[in-house]
Amino acid sequence: MSKDTKNKFDKIINIKNKKASFEFEFIDTFVAGLMLSGTEIKSVREGKVSLTEAYCYFRRGELYVKQMHIAPYTMAASYNHDPVRERKLLLNKRELEKMEAKFAEKGLSIIPVRVFINDRGLAKMEIALARGKKIHDKRQDIKEKDVKRELDRMRF
Repeated sequence: MSKDTKNKFDKIINIKNKKASFEFEFIDTFVAGLMLSGTEIKSVREGKVSLTEAYCYFRRGELYVKQMHIAPYTMAASYNHDPVRERKLLLNKRELEKMEAKFAEKGLSIIPVRVFINDRGLAKMEIALARGKKIHDKRQDIKEKDVKRELDRMRF
């Protein structure tokens, strides 16, 4: 193997939903495959993905992600994709049934946490079954982060 083919996927693509951990309390996480069309995977490899308003929902026993923005691929002429179309998530049947049963509970949501390219070059999405945080929970998290930051400062 030459150096070029060996390091083909070394550029780490790791797009995170930074607001998700602040807005939600994660109960369970799953890794799902993304069903992408033509130019979408090229845009994902360039890191042009936004998860800020994305959410997941069930339709006919299958899981879809909505409002995930993948920017159009700049090198494509007329065969570009719709940036905010619904995309199917690929999970095992057992995982889907488990998640759908928990999703039926009141107050739970399925949110995308991060998008990444695995070692085989496939686009994957980490999703979390989550419950929205209350205002006092958010304040508590901020206090804990401040205390941790102060302790780290004192050590150095």
